[in-house]
Formats: sequence, C-alpha cells, structure tokens
Amino acid sequence: MNTQTLPVSPSQTSVIGIGVHRTSYEECTDLIIQNAKRHQSCTVAATDVHSMMRGYLDPQGHGYRLNNFTVVTPDGQPVRWALNLFRKSGEKYLRDRVRGPELMLRVCERAAAEGVSIFLYGSTEAILEQLQVKLTEKFPNLKIAGAISPPFRALTPQEDAEYVQTIRQSGAGILFVGLGCPKQEEWAFTHSHRLDCPILCVGAAFDMHAGQVDEAPILMQTFGLEWLYRFMQEPVRLWKRYLLINPLYLVLVALQLFKILPRQKKRNRIDYQTSHII
Repeated sequence: MNTQTLPVSPSQTSVIGIGVHRTSYEECTDLIIQNAKRHQSCTVAATDVHSMMRGYLDPQGHGYRLNNFTVVTPDGQPVRWALNLFRKSGEKYLRDRVRGPELMLRVCERAAAEGVSIFLYGSTEAILEQLQVKLTEKFPNLKIAGAISPPFRALTPQEDAEYVQTIRQSGAGILFVGLGCPKQEEWAFTHSHRLDCPILCVGAAFDMHAGQVDEAPILMQTFGLEWLYRFMQEPVRLWKRYLLINPLYLVLVALQLFKILPRQKKRNRIDYQTSHII
C-alpha cells in the first residue's frame, strides 16, 4: 500500500449526529481519483435523508459506520439545506449537492481519461450487463475490470472471500457498490481494509444508468421533490419512508438548530447539539 500523504478530505458538519462533508463533485472526484492512483482504500457514501435517518435511529450500527467513512456527501437537497443552515463563519455555501448517480458518471469520466479501471458490485446480472454497455457507450475509453452480482442473501465466508479475491485480482482502481442502503454502507465499511481502492456507495445509480429507473425531472430535483417522484412510482413500498421518516428529519433538524436535539449514545467524535466535529 502506498504510504504517501493523501489528499485531505473536505470539512465536515454534523447533521442530526451524522458527519456530512462540505464537498463538491470536483473535490470528491479528485479525492477518489488520487486515492485510486495511490492504490489507497477510502470509503465514500452519497447520503440522502433516508440514510441520515437510519444513522440517527441506529447510532451504533449505520450511524457509526457513516461517521467513519472517508467522505459522506450531501446526496439529498434537504441534507444540503441543513449543511447551509448550520454553516459557520468562513465556511463555504454549498450551491449544489453531490448525488450518487452524478458522482458515478463524473468519476467514470475521469477514470476513463486517466486510465483508471473500475469494478461494479451489486444489483442483478441483467442490470450489470446493461450498465456496462451504457457506461462504455458513454465513455469509450473506460476500462471495466469486472462485475459481480452477489446473491440476495447473506454470503458464506467462502463466497465473500472469493468475491474479495476476484476484485483484488482484477486490478480495479475504483469499486462502485450498488446494494442499497444500509447494506452497501455496511459492506463498504467491513471490506475497506481488505481492498486497496476507493469504494463508492452509489445507491440506485446502477439501475438509473442501466436505464431501468427514471430519474426525477430536474425541476423536482432542484426543489428537493425527488422523494415525491419516487413515491408516485412505488407508493406501497415507500410510503413509510417518505410520509413518516422525512417529516421526522425536518423536526430533528429544527431541534438541532435550536440546540435541543435529544442526546443519544455516543456514535463518534461529534457534538450533536452544536454541529461541531470534535
């Protein structure tokens, strides 16, 4: 493993106890590419309200893992709004979020230009096949070192070891993981020490870029209404997430703003009341 000095991660702010980085597509892409070239492991999670709330409600599990990622990006607009709400003097105002699907494309573009190969882990074989076709059409010079569609069950130790060995032997410089939240973050957290490359948790990006899931219209994205677009597509599956969890997130952000957010068990070195990383 290369021991040279690594690029510094962007600054961080606590939002309901989860440390989210004040970063941009450019900063995050640079960090990933530089780590890839150094064969250095790092973990990146594109985090929306759903993931934030999972972290808040499960501080010793999902919350702890997120707070130990190299970079947690503000995927959802409400997360970006909270970062700007808690902005301190001298900190930059975030004019854009860092979405998993868009970050994946930007990283692939840079990887193709700089000769860094990628690996895809997650989803179904059919979607992975289509995803590889779409990515190589968009980025002809992109080298895809391999792809794995793991079974939708707990892996045996032997299966897990074989998959890790396949990824390592592929020589891939960047690993994209599309297992859905919180499974993908748990996988990245537990495997980062075994892989000498950046691991990016990108959620539904595989399905979107394979052409299986439509993205919300730009106007709905701008006003933070992606949740409504997805809810209209899958109301039975998503009603609890969007009609119960999202309002609770807004309440918790308001409580943090007025410094009355209930303290929970310590998750990491974060002061939940004041938004400071300590």
